[in-house]
Amino acid sequence: MSNQFRELLKKVGSGQHTKKDLTRSEAAIAAGMMLTQEATPAQIGAFLIAHRIKRPTGIELAGMLDSYDELSHKLQPLPPSLYPVVVFGIPYDGRSRTAPLTPITALLLAATGVNVILHGGDIMPTKYGIPLVAIWRGLGLEFAHRNASQLQTLLEQTGFTFVHISEQFPLAAALVPYRDQIGKRPPLATLELMWSPYAGSHHLIAGYVHPPTEAMMKVAFAERGQRDYTLVKGLEGSCDLRLSQTTIVVASQPDSEAGFKYLKLNPHDYGFAGKDVALESEQELFAQLETVLAGKPSELFRAIVWNSGFYLWRCGVCDDFAVGLQRAEELLVGGAVAAKRDEIRAAIR
Repeated sequence: MSNQFRELLKKVGSGQHTKKDLTRSEAAIAAGMMLTQEATPAQIGAFLIAHRIKRPTGIELAGMLDSYDELSHKLQPLPPSLYPVVVFGIPYDGRSRTAPLTPITALLLAATGVNVILHGGDIMPTKYGIPLVAIWRGLGLEFAHRNASQLQTLLEQTGFTFVHISEQFPLAAALVPYRDQIGKRPPLATLELMWSPYAGSHHLIAGYVHPPTEAMMKVAFAERGQRDYTLVKGLEGSCDLRLSQTTIVVASQPDSEAGFKYLKLNPHDYGFAGKDVALESEQELFAQLETVLAGKPSELFRAIVWNSGFYLWRCGVCDDFAVGLQRAEELLVGGAVAAKRDEIRAAIR
């Protein structure tokens, strides 16, 4: 048993009136001892549930990210480019109700010259939704069983890669079983949205559900000097904009006094209002995505154009949202996104 970890556990788990927040350095120590399994299983499980009940702070998340950075392998910086490198933070426990849009959006951005990195694990509790690695596999892109050097080469050659945490960050993957055992998503689930496997400067895009999460993220980013970010109150906590209602987005503005601004993206304003596309089954999803890549009209096609148009604007490819929407449709119908998928598939092979 680690007595040092025991003292940190006592701080976060002492009850409603005597609990205390950890400092950034204490949180880093706690995360490091969990990742390296220096803390015992009993201590790790107790910490994760106690930290969830207490609620993490932005300072604590910053410290835990410090240890995640220290103990993980990072993709090395790319040469300067016209657009910032984009890292998408999407919930590792996957999607279960609505069709995911970000995979095609990510390919679309890459087709315009934006370097894109995603990361994720396998099927994960407590949601057990379809993970990104399975979606890529369904699209013919097998990112599992690649070493770090291959992923780096893929990024350099195609401007696109996916980091499979189960293989590239086994220390973090080893904490996954605790989620099943405690039956709740621990604050590590928020941490994953904010973590980046890229060592260079980048634009970090992350989804969230609850307003307190947004506040914690902004504090953590300010503490760690992450000045370029976009936070999306998206579908199922993802980065996907809704067709069914206005999506709230927090867009960083490094040169402003606040450091950020709120965007309220209403699909009615652009003629895109509709129902969010349901996720019926994996096989149906893969077939729907292939239809989108073929440039054929569908409700999912409209949803992906709506999502991609925003990111083309937000990432600096297009001057305004309306132009981004038009460009997104042109890229899909013209076959540029499908060609990018084929380029990445060939590079993987």
